[in-house]
Amino acid sequence: MEIAIIAHDGKKAEMVQFLNEHKDVLLQKNISLISTGTTGDKAIKAGFEVNALLSGPVGGDAQIAARVAEGKCNMVLFFRDPLDRHPHEPDILMLMRLCDVHNVPLATNPATAELLIKAI
Repeated sequence: MEIAIIAHDGKKAEMVQFLNEHKDVLLQKNISLISTGTTGDKAIKAGFEVNALLSGPVGGDAQIAARVAEGKCNMVLFFRDPLDRHPHEPDILMLMRLCDVHNVPLATNPATAELLIKAI
């Protein structure tokens, strides 16, 4: 199972904390993690094996959206910062739309991500 992890700058530490809290599930279930660049770098530094793609603003969100459309990515955990501006908002909306189109579970906050991880 492939899970994408993405976090806006103000949410990256929260994503790493979430991954640490669910390390057992992520390791036991043969899950591969992909991510946007900077989020992946933070997760790698925390000891996770992650395939880090481009940074979100330079195409990472679009790369993950393509994997969703291709049926390669099975779940997206995207800790969004709704109080900040994001110049790559069209890519973010495209990713969210493609998750809906292809019926891929998408969590945009830790509470929803928690429910999705528990369901694995």
